[in-house]
Amino acid sequence: MNSTAPNTPSNGATPPADSTVVAARDWLRHLAKYREPILWRSLFELAVTLVPFFALWALAWWMISFSPWLALAIAIVNAGFLVRLFAIQHDCGHAAFFTNRSVSDWVGRAIGVLTLTPYDVWKRSHAMHHSASGNLDHRGMGDIMTLTVAEYNARSTWGKFKYRLYRSPFVLFAIGPAYTFLLQYRLPIGFMKSRKYWTSAMGTNIAILVALGLIAYFGGWKPLVLIFLPTSLLAATAGVWLFYVQHQFEDTHWDVGENWEMHDAALHGSSHYELPRVLQWMTANIGLHHVHHLYSRIPFYRLPDVLRDHPSLDQNQRLSIRESLACVKLRLWDEKERKLLTYKQARALYGTKNAPV
Repeated sequence: MNSTAPNTPSNGATPPADSTVVAARDWLRHLAKYREPILWRSLFELAVTLVPFFALWALAWWMISFSPWLALAIAIVNAGFLVRLFAIQHDCGHAAFFTNRSVSDWVGRAIGVLTLTPYDVWKRSHAMHHSASGNLDHRGMGDIMTLTVAEYNARSTWGKFKYRLYRSPFVLFAIGPAYTFLLQYRLPIGFMKSRKYWTSAMGTNIAILVALGLIAYFGGWKPLVLIFLPTSLLAATAGVWLFYVQHQFEDTHWDVGENWEMHDAALHGSSHYELPRVLQWMTANIGLHHVHHLYSRIPFYRLPDVLRDHPSLDQNQRLSIRESLACVKLRLWDEKERKLLTYKQARALYGTKNAPV
């Protein structure tokens, strides 16, 4: 990876010299300069997300009496602010939003009620995702299940069918988000023996039930069906899509445990998702995922500063919206070619005898 840098970085950091090869691990000392959250900026970002979210909720509720369809339209727009709230919760989980970890955690827990996410359970599973992303020997926690070509071929016909069904767009982006946020998160899946995570899950569930009960008491079923469900489900779908394209692209990075290196996997196994400015704002710069995975303590609002000061990182794993749509067809990791393949590509490479069917 060639690194070119501007003459004078805005934060005083000294970037890598022009035309030098910078190992993924070596980036850490440069990125550490961006890790400190700025209190006023964090409070501002929280306010400009929470206030419109609740204002649109109230407006949609008020509009139900005049036009249920308009109320539904407002709820759909509000899904964008719910996605942004999840991104703030995500930064809290990385201790990147406030210097005080207790403040970060309690803000994250409060937002978790709105996003239907037990914060402490999610925080732990997400930390496991960061610590093992791209490691073929440690799959299954906080990631999209991905098989190698060899693993797929070793499965029975029923096993192959189940994998194909799981990786189908309908399951991944329609059924999956609803199941995850409405059902799966109601229990501390993966951490069932821990009292801490049961407390997180049950505490979040109780708070959600109280909130929904109050909405039903004062507004009946319409706010739940026309506002709560559309906002929550659309935000969930958007979140799952973002998570998918951040790691499921053709030239992503996977290795077996003995060859796997966390920083290489972080930098080269995460995409740089190019979004229009309004969507980049709504998603809190989460598209700059390669930088985030390389140094997760950087607040989301400082990620653009990193790319401005280190242009070489701006060129890594760029993925446009149009290109990202093709990623849905990529389903198998080819350890030989070191890329994700479609079933058709695997058949073309390995013939009909050993190819996926």
